[in-house]
Amino acid sequence: MNSLRAARAATRVRPSAIISSLQRRSYADAVSDKIKLSLALPHQSIYTSKDVVQVNIPAESGDMGVLANHVPSIEQLKPGLVEVIEESGGSKQFFLSGGFAIVQPGSQLSINAVEGYPLEDFNPDAVRSQISEAQKIAGGSGSEQDIAEAKIELEVLESLQASLK
Repeated sequence: MNSLRAARAATRVRPSAIISSLQRRSYADAVSDKIKLSLALPHQSIYTSKDVVQVNIPAESGDMGVLANHVPSIEQLKPGLVEVIEESGGSKQFFLSGGFAIVQPGSQLSINAVEGYPLEDFNPDAVRSQISEAQKIAGGSGSEQDIAEAKIELEVLESLQASLK
């Protein structure tokens, strides 16, 4: 028997174990309607909270909202806006350059990104100026590497500009 088949066989759950776990749950069980959120960069944590109602993320598969008790998943993020809706009714917005969102059991959401800033830190005029510069380089006759970097920068800046509107 190969090792993968042995591991798969070892992880099989007996039907009686499933039935007994289902029988333990009752309507009186308290289910939290809050998300425990951690939004982190490699060098710092920029947001943590246990009282988040919903988090909207720019997943590569499409924009999605994460609520408490969301199905566990891992989503790759594209450059875009992460909106955190708090229990108090307020919301916070962060622009991320990309990253990953990991939804874990127990209503835990971890968002990891290389770069991320609060949306209010950006100046729309400066973003427009940077887009203009990136367009010149991307459409120019520079090296392939310079053009490729300018196209990536342009994608991020255009996403940021759309978020600022």
